[in-house]
Amino acid sequence: MGETNKKDELQISALSKTRNITGIAGLITSLFGVGMSAFHLYTAFFGIFQSVLQRSAHLGFALVLTFLVIKPSKKMKKEKIGWYDYCLVLLSLTSLGYIVYNAEAISQRMVYIDPLSSMDLIIGGIATLLLVEATRRSIGWALTIILALFIGYAFAGPYLPGPLYHQGFSYAWVTEHLFYTTNGVFGIPLGVSATFIFMFILFGKFLEKSGAGQFFIDLAISTMGKYRGGPAKTAIAASSILGTISGSAVANTVTTGSFTIPLMKKIGYKKEFAGAVESVASSGGQIVPPIMGASAFIIASYLGVPYATVAVAAIIPALLFYLCLIFQVNFRASRRGLRGMSPNQLPNIKDVMKSGFLFLTPLLLIIYLLFIGYSPMRAGLFAIVLVILVAAVKSTTRLDFKGLINILDTGARASIETAIACGAAGIITGVVSLTGIGMQFSSIIISLSGGYLFLALFFTMISSIILGMGLPTVAAYIVQVALTVPALVELGVSPLAAHMFIFYFAIVSAITPPVALAAFAGAGIAGSDPMRTGVLALRLGIGAFIVPYMFVYGPSLLMQGGVIETIITVVTAGVGIYGIAAGAEGWLKVEMKWWERLIILAASLVLIIPGLYTDIVGLAGVFAIIFIHRANARNLTSRTTAETNIQ
Repeated sequence: MGETNKKDELQISALSKTRNITGIAGLITSLFGVGMSAFHLYTAFFGIFQSVLQRSAHLGFALVLTFLVIKPSKKMKKEKIGWYDYCLVLLSLTSLGYIVYNAEAISQRMVYIDPLSSMDLIIGGIATLLLVEATRRSIGWALTIILALFIGYAFAGPYLPGPLYHQGFSYAWVTEHLFYTTNGVFGIPLGVSATFIFMFILFGKFLEKSGAGQFFIDLAISTMGKYRGGPAKTAIAASSILGTISGSAVANTVTTGSFTIPLMKKIGYKKEFAGAVESVASSGGQIVPPIMGASAFIIASYLGVPYATVAVAAIIPALLFYLCLIFQVNFRASRRGLRGMSPNQLPNIKDVMKSGFLFLTPLLLIIYLLFIGYSPMRAGLFAIVLVILVAAVKSTTRLDFKGLINILDTGARASIETAIACGAAGIITGVVSLTGIGMQFSSIIISLSGGYLFLALFFTMISSIILGMGLPTVAAYIVQVALTVPALVELGVSPLAAHMFIFYFAIVSAITPPVALAAFAGAGIAGSDPMRTGVLALRLGIGAFIVPYMFVYGPSLLMQGGVIETIITVVTAGVGIYGIAAGAEGWLKVEMKWWERLIILAASLVLIIPGLYTDIVGLAGVFAIIFIHRANARNLTSRTTAETNIQ
């Protein structure tokens, strides 16, 4: 077992895209990491700088760390930083430093009227190329290709046919729009990354290093482990908690999966199923309030509403998603006759709470501060301070000076992917706003759907999944905002529901083959076939495909409605989720026949559409199959008992 784990660690290390830097180079890299965290802590305490300065400094740090920390190729074994990387670092410092130095002048100039200097144009071009290369290194080819297509589209419009046509723009015009306004790279996505998101990534690192992560896992085991299929339910509970903090489906899968996946395999779950459960549960953590992987801050910024509005709206959909997953896990355990973990395998919940209950206080503090009106950035700052104080209570978790410096460094490195993704997404949204392709794309969706909302939602779902494959959730969401939200709003969907709809499918892309990164990470730990694990994750994550339709047709699921209406919608949605889980697994009390699965799935889907008649039809169909199976189960038990007595 030890040799296998060591072998796996070596394989993971060999394929890692990050360098293990030591010596003077490692010290320089750490100084930039600590400097980035110190910059954001300073602005969280004393107040942020004006937009262009804050965002360009944030991106500058991220670019420098990208070229120092991330290898040009994942397969490159050389750990040493190359001369070309130092050249890219120097260019990053020069180009973004230029923008930081001239931030006030850039903010005060008359856009599109005051001409840019030759140096401005050169700096803009260099910064664009640096951002594209940083995107390739940190995120991969998927977003890099999308970037190249959009940049090319800004110039190639006059030569394209039909709805893709636009008048075309000069290099100076494109550069000005992308780097010398807040409509491009320095727009809302990077602004949120440079304030709220960074603070919560840093907060997550403080929690992780202080031992809170292990506390949450132990808490999940002690509360869920005794139930049927306990380790799988433990994975769901632990991943939902840690996933809301980390904001990365892949990172969460690797972190909690290293513990939960072996447990699931040990009690009898197949390795593909174990990897799939963990990847789905980890992906769903990003829809769980209060933090929601920090993506909710971007949603709130786009909508112009308090963050608390988004967090409250996400509560019921998140519960429905995890209920669907728990139901499926329970049905699978029932079918395979799996039991919970034995008492001697479970940590004592009293001991767990006694040793770590204080780690709950930073999360409670965040919720309290956000709901009384504090900015997310300030709430994150105070939560970090509380984590340090909580960790100081016990000598085993206390953070010394070296530990604090290490967290500041690792927190900055953990923010690289999000910062670069937000900067890259700024190029995309900038080109969309410059060329008007967003409205054209929305018109195409409305035209293809014939004005029918369901078809428009379906096409939006497909485009969100395709464009989101291989991308971080933040980038996948931002890419879709400008392209599809206007179409949904035009068809009568509330802005909040429209944004939440594409946000869900940005998350789902992490468990949707052929590029299901979270599922592939789970397969790596489980030792299972990646594609089979991805397909199974797709089935287990069916709730994430259904719930968005539910809250679009029933906005009361987003707390947008009266109390009675909300209660009715929640009850019918819960029944529908139960039926969908049963139909997906093909099991209730006994094996379901094909026509029974078809009926219960159809009846459950009917419950998506709110209304008296659809509720009656849907509930009747679901409960009819439930009663049939209860009767079948009793008959089967009676026959089995009779045969046993005869023998």
